[in-house]
Amino acid sequence: MRNIVGILLDRKTYLGIQSKQTGYEQIDLYNQAAEKLGITLFYICLQETSGKSALGLCYENKSYRLLRLPYPKVIHNRTLSLSPYMLKKLKHLAASSHVFNRQNRYDKLLIHKLLYTKESLRAHLPATLAYSRAHVLEAMERFTDFFVKPTSSSLGKGIIKLSKLEYDTWEVYWSNKEPKELSREQALAFIQTKVGKQTYLIQQAIILAMHQGRPYDLRVSVQRGAKGKWQVNGIAGKVAAKGRQVTNLGIGGEAWACELLFQRSGFQPQRMKEAVEQLSLKLAETLGNRLPHMADIGLDIGVDLTGHIWFIEANGRDQRYEFKQLKMDDSFYKTYETPLLYAKYLLNKRG
Repeated sequence: MRNIVGILLDRKTYLGIQSKQTGYEQIDLYNQAAEKLGITLFYICLQETSGKSALGLCYENKSYRLLRLPYPKVIHNRTLSLSPYMLKKLKHLAASSHVFNRQNRYDKLLIHKLLYTKESLRAHLPATLAYSRAHVLEAMERFTDFFVKPTSSSLGKGIIKLSKLEYDTWEVYWSNKEPKELSREQALAFIQTKVGKQTYLIQQAIILAMHQGRPYDLRVSVQRGAKGKWQVNGIAGKVAAKGRQVTNLGIGGEAWACELLFQRSGFQPQRMKEAVEQLSLKLAETLGNRLPHMADIGLDIGVDLTGHIWFIEANGRDQRYEFKQLKMDDSFYKTYETPLLYAKYLLNKRG
């Protein structure tokens, strides 16, 4: 078999392939794209790797076969490998294969520092500091609104927002609970109890454009394609749930067409969309130059009330479900096809 590309999945997703119980992963779209591109897909999970081979499901002629094969030359990583044992297995796998998106959870402070090295991007980066009591006090002097957030979490978990009120009191938002009105010292103590020994950062809050009184931001899918070049495959709006400060769909946010959101905010939809695309490509190219295995990311981008565009964060394992919810079928399909185009490009380079 030639042109074999590995798709590395979480074990639960891998075990659900034949029963079509794969959560957010639309395996059928990988298979559809592979048939079109003349690629054979070999689905694996780290638990079934040993030596220089893996037991996995090979998709050919519209059916799966359980086979043990040598590691494919190119593998697209879609698993989160957080335990030391799994990281060790992933490192072993990457020693003999080109595993792209090998690392897919990035420290938010590191990402900010890498982007800050490019002067043309600085105007799009919210002020960001490593967490400490001294830096929280500094943020209280500098900003009327700011976030305290974990450096490596996802789905908006663990985020605290502070908004300044009169007489040095602060409105503190945590999870989906009603905000607390706290004094400076009370706010500092509350933050510390939530942070504990975890790694957090402090970030200036952008006053985002609103839809029906709720803030929104954008998820932008940016991936390397056929010639190894970055391309934007879709932009979807995410509107925060009522009473919440974060827009994640996993905690109540809603997907909206970005063009409609731009129009209702008084922006010229096509011009704003093009500006978001251009900035997203610059962000991806800058990060890709410093993190060479990065090839498939979902960028969270904000637009403030004046129409200025801001980078919020980079997601190394974009779940892509905004596009499915919005029935953006072409964009949704491309988020599965483009990594395979990149894999085919890498296979041709390796010969």
